[in-house]
Amino acid sequence: MTHSTKANALREQGVEAVRQNSKQPHFSPKTSMAHTASVGLQHVSGEARIDSRVLAGHLGNKHQTVRELLTDYADDFRQLGILRFQTGEIRGRGQPERYALLNEDQAYLLLTYSRNTAKVRQLKVRLVQAFRQARQAQDLTQTEYLPTYHALHEEISALAAGSTNERFVHVNVNKLVNKAVGIEAGQRDRLDLPRRSLVVAAQFLASMAMRGATDRKDGYSKVKIALERLGVTLLEGGPHA
Repeated sequence: MTHSTKANALREQGVEAVRQNSKQPHFSPKTSMAHTASVGLQHVSGEARIDSRVLAGHLGNKHQTVRELLTDYADDFRQLGILRFQTGEIRGRGQPERYALLNEDQAYLLLTYSRNTAKVRQLKVRLVQAFRQARQAQDLTQTEYLPTYHALHEEISALAAGSTNERFVHVNVNKLVNKAVGIEAGQRDRLDLPRRSLVVAAQFLASMAMRGATDRKDGYSKVKIALERLGVTLLEGGPHA
């Protein structure tokens, strides 16, 4: 058997292993629904990607099987973008584990190597929804979030110009925005579309409030009042009211 023939045989075995594993009832229907209810994406250099370990879990496969499939068919996956392998710890063991962060097309390609079971079809739907929302969030970031963010902080700079406390005004106004929409510091990059839209609205209101201020202290006070009103409105009606 030639080297090429052996390689092809190993690849086919990897595909069949994924197919066979995806047929096994690893989850009850109830557990499967809960497990695939949300698909966690990561953002790498502004691009939404999914961890191969997450996909393996949704498929009910061992991650080693999925990783070997990605390695065997690496050339196929690289035709759809950079195949990003990372090294992390195996959960609960502290041992190094190699995994891949797949883009949208690569994730769909991986699923083509699985039998089209109800579980796989459901995962495809979840992936379509997750990646679509990621694109919408990215569009919102470019067209609305960043412009309102910069407009707000330009107003702050104009009022606090020359003050040694200018940096703290920027930080404290950001805290007011976060509090108004119910998020913590560091969460903005991971917000879903509704919450990101609320941040845009809060930044716009804060910017408008700043424009009528006489100095940075007055500006902060006006922003605080405007955003407290927004926060009360959201608490009473909820973000989807």
